[in-house]
Amino acid sequence: MKIILETKAVTKVYRAGKVDVLALRGIDLRAHQGEFVAIMGPSGCGKSTLLHILGGLTTPTSGEVWIDGVNVSALSDAARTRVRRDKIGFVFQRFNLLPTMTAQGNLEIARHIHGNGSGAMQLQSSQEVLRVLGLEHKLRSKPLEMSGGEQQRVALARAVINRPSILLADEPTGNLDSENSQLVLKMLQELNTKFTQTIILITHNPEVAAVAHRLVEMRDGRIVDRAQDVSYTAVEESFL
Repeated sequence: MKIILETKAVTKVYRAGKVDVLALRGIDLRAHQGEFVAIMGPSGCGKSTLLHILGGLTTPTSGEVWIDGVNVSALSDAARTRVRRDKIGFVFQRFNLLPTMTAQGNLEIARHIHGNGSGAMQLQSSQEVLRVLGLEHKLRSKPLEMSGGEQQRVALARAVINRPSILLADEPTGNLDSENSQLVLKMLQELNTKFTQTIILITHNPEVAAVAHRLVEMRDGRIVDRAQDVSYTAVEESFL
C-alpha cells in the first residue's frame, strides 16, 4: 500500500508580540492509502495546526509535506490550492454549511468548485455517497431544518462528494451529543472502508480515537507515543 501523505521534520513557529511560539517541533508522520489515523492530544498540543499544514491551509516554518508524491510545501499558493482542491476533503467541528441553501445546493456548490459536471458517472457517485451517509431524504432540507448530526453528515458528504484521496477531520463530533457522535464516527468508518479514503482524524477524546486503525499521540508540538500503532499488515488485511 503506497504512502499517500507524509511529513518530514515539520515545524511551525507563530509570532505572538515579541515572542516566538513553537507550535510544532519536528513532526514526522506517514499515512498510507486507505488508512484511518487518529491524532489525539490535549488542547494546545499542536494537532489542529498540524491538520491545517497537512491540508495546505497553512505552510510549515520548516520541513516538508508530501501528498501523493508531491512536495506541496515547495509549491506556489496557486499550485497548493489545486492539490487541496483535487486531493483533500475537510470536515470541521463547525458544519460551515450555507444556511440559505438546501443540502443538495451545498453539495452542488462543492461539485462546481471542483469542476465536476453532472454526468451519469458523477451522479451515480454522488448518490452512492448519499446512500452511505443516509441523506437521500434530506436533500431538499436547509441546515436549520436538520439536526446537528444530519448537518454534520451533509458536511461529510460535501467533503467526499468528489472522492478526494484524503479526508481531514478536525474534531468532527465536538458539537454533537453522544448518539450523533457515534453515528458520524460510524459513517467515517464506512467511507474509509467503502471508498478506501485515507482519513486523518483530530481529537482529544479516546473514545473517538478508538474508531481509527492507528493512534498517534501529541504533546507540546511533538509526537510522543507511537506504541499504539497497529501494524500496517493488520490494517491492510482489514481492507480485503
